[in-house]
Amino acid sequence: VQLQASGGGLVQTGGSLRISCAASGRTFSSYTVGWFRQTQGKEREFVAAISWTGYSTHYADSVRGRFTISRDNAENTVYLQMNSLKREDTAVYFCAASEANYYGSMLYKAPYNYWGQGTLVTVSS
Repeated sequence: VQLQASGGGLVQTGGSLRISCAASGRTFSSYTVGWFRQTQGKEREFVAAISWTGYSTHYADSVRGRFTISRDNAENTVYLQMNSLKREDTAVYFCAASEANYYGSMLYKAPYNYWGQGTLVTVSS
């Protein structure tokens, strides 16, 4: 499966942005999908993930209550709605997919074997 993230941009503190991860290739609806982010000089960190059914999600503590992950399997797309953005949310955001079925708090442990290119989100004051 090939993944392509899009929708990043510049947004003010407290603002909102929705980024997308579009998939092509094999049946995307059977994949666990996660969002990760990375800033220069730091390790990539988990942000959010969603099960193949779309009914199970998991978030990093730093974004829980502000970010919402969702998927539209008919459109082969996973979204990350980001609200109440903070400067520390500034990063390159990557989407990734796993063929393994994980649920709940274990979603971040899925073996993400497929990665898209990142999309840059910049939050300024």
